[in-house]
Amino acid sequence: MYLPSSFKEERVPVLHDAIRHIKTGTLVTLGGEGLEASPLPMLIDAEPAPFGTLYGHLARANPQWKRAAASPEALVTFLGPNAYVTPAWYAAKREHGKVVPTWNYITVHAYGTPRWIEDREELRGIVTRLTDTHERDRAAPWSVTDAPADYIDGMLKAIVGFALPITRLEGKWKLSQNRNAADIAGVREGYAAEAGDNAAALAAAMGDL
Repeated sequence: MYLPSSFKEERVPVLHDAIRHIKTGTLVTLGGEGLEASPLPMLIDAEPAPFGTLYGHLARANPQWKRAAASPEALVTFLGPNAYVTPAWYAAKREHGKVVPTWNYITVHAYGTPRWIEDREELRGIVTRLTDTHERDRAAPWSVTDAPADYIDGMLKAIVGFALPITRLEGKWKLSQNRNAADIAGVREGYAAEAGDNAAALAAAMGDL
């Protein structure tokens, strides 16, 4: 990923928090058929240091996991809030007009070699953790144990899990840091006035700069 110093985010806890908030990553691998990509819900564990491990699963019928078995490395991309920047928000537009549109975003890239998991109990653990993560804030959380055990066993046969120890972790917080203070303030105020979760999230992130 192209990482100008003004946009680079290297703090591992910040990158992990972003992954937990984004929740879904795209697993990209290279196999005999070329590049393949699957969007998947994932978990991040802090261990082993320094970058931690990603966990998830995909359908057993998805051939990506078999074709990627010989791949030396995989890439997982997480795209967070992102939105258009209009030149009308820049103070510079009113001063000299030498401005153009751009796009702001938060993204994390994780690299590593996946370990494919077919063990039934290890798979059950991944599925249970994923479910609990997404159900815990609901008024009446659903649990894997709410379904009949034989049904869950059958569903586990239809998936393959993975653990991806991260060997390289990159973050890019492109939030207009390459502009002057007046332009940054204009973009932040523009996002704050826009409708939608992406704009609101970017305005909040810019407030933390």
